[in-house]
Amino acid sequence: MTFISKTKHADVVLIGGGIMSATLGAFIKQLEPDWSIALFERLDEAGLESSGPWNNAGTGHAALCELNYSPAAKDGSVDPSKALHINEQFQLSRQFWSHLVDEKLIGSPKGFINTVPHMSFVIGDKHADFLKTRYEALKPNTLFRSMEYTEDQAQIAKWAPLIVKGRDPQQRVAATRAAEGTDVDFGALTRELTGYLAKTGVEVNYGHEVTNVSRASDGGWDLSLKYPASGERSRIHAKFVFVGAGGGALHLLQASGIPESKGYGGFPVSGQFFRCTDEETAAQHSAKVYGQASVGAPPMSVPHLDTRYVDGKRSLLFGPYAGFSTNFLKTSSYLDLPLSIRPGNIIPMLAVAKDNMDLTAYLIKEVAKRHDAKVESLREYYPEADGGKWELITAGQRVQIIKKHPQKGGVLQFGTEVIAARDGSIGALLGASPGASTAVPIMIELLQKTFPKNFKGWQSKLKEMMPGYGVKLNDNPELAAEIEAGTAKSLQLENADATQH
Repeated sequence: MTFISKTKHADVVLIGGGIMSATLGAFIKQLEPDWSIALFERLDEAGLESSGPWNNAGTGHAALCELNYSPAAKDGSVDPSKALHINEQFQLSRQFWSHLVDEKLIGSPKGFINTVPHMSFVIGDKHADFLKTRYEALKPNTLFRSMEYTEDQAQIAKWAPLIVKGRDPQQRVAATRAAEGTDVDFGALTRELTGYLAKTGVEVNYGHEVTNVSRASDGGWDLSLKYPASGERSRIHAKFVFVGAGGGALHLLQASGIPESKGYGGFPVSGQFFRCTDEETAAQHSAKVYGQASVGAPPMSVPHLDTRYVDGKRSLLFGPYAGFSTNFLKTSSYLDLPLSIRPGNIIPMLAVAKDNMDLTAYLIKEVAKRHDAKVESLREYYPEADGGKWELITAGQRVQIIKKHPQKGGVLQFGTEVIAARDGSIGALLGASPGASTAVPIMIELLQKTFPKNFKGWQSKLKEMMPGYGVKLNDNPELAAEIEAGTAKSLQLENADATQH
């Protein structure tokens, strides 16, 4: 019996079965239901790499607790603009998910999103002063109006008892809390989206690896396919290709040869988390508590103690502990990094290596850190943690972007970047956090870049699906309140304070 895809032509080919491809596919199905779409994922199920629930923190990134989205300037001030932008993006994601739930295109939202308050927690005078300044910069804004601040350990204990119990009562600590925060299982959401695609005529192919992308004579693309289980090979022609293969996107983007891909490199960062599935312990903590990153640490290495809901079960996660591996995906080759080096990106990559020695030193120190030292890091946030109740798990690979820079030669960029050919026939996504949480606005940006002629005609449908589309909710308090309440109802998000233990 043959399993290789028999489809030879498609209007759209989606490479990768993660949250990005699934989101883009859902958009195209809503906007152009007659377009033929084929999705190819090399693993046996959707959402198993970076979208998988144990491969990321599951934070609905809205900048409510992540301090790196609003760092202190040299004069100590805090600019709220980036935090506001990320929150606006997440609000758009919530609206699209709500639309899909309301239209019964995907299943119960309880399977992928739950209310979990978002907190920032810091220790010491300098960090407490910063957190108060940050709170004062964010609080006046509509999207952060619910945020609370305290330095009272008794109040913090009501919000998150585990981080206070056993702590020196004289130690100066500070915390902020936003009760409307969420925990998201992006793996479950991805499977809901791919299930919707499959039901609406999209050919969803698992166990299929796209090995090459080359320009076709008609301006489209010829993709080489491999089915590793049987060794079969095939090809498919596409008018448009989206490379949403996570860390694997760089190789395929380079293979395409488009000028826009030149100069990009990738820096892989692996990570580990402590996971606690002890029900008694997990029941005592209902929050995602983010702290300050260590000196030299990448922004994605901000320590946090999180409540997680996966497969209906509540557990705790702490980390991440950064590591280093040369593979670009959790299930790929250690040759990924060396094979990604090209004449066009070697100078940016060498420049980044020279300018990021502190990051290199940090990663070496993290890799060498013993189990006891990892437990001590946990106890900074949970003083009475029992190391025996926490297991170390390996998270997904993240590939940070390296790109050309006119003065420095190259820079290491944290975040996500949409790459698109000038003719709009191929697009790709590189980078990492906030990633999955902002998949909806990122894919809208990609649609705008790759289908500029169609995009104007899609505006009314986008507005219908997302009433806040094209509007800054932060500048429209009444609309913001209406949309927040509406999406909370659709996504069955409960009032956190009413459900506190």
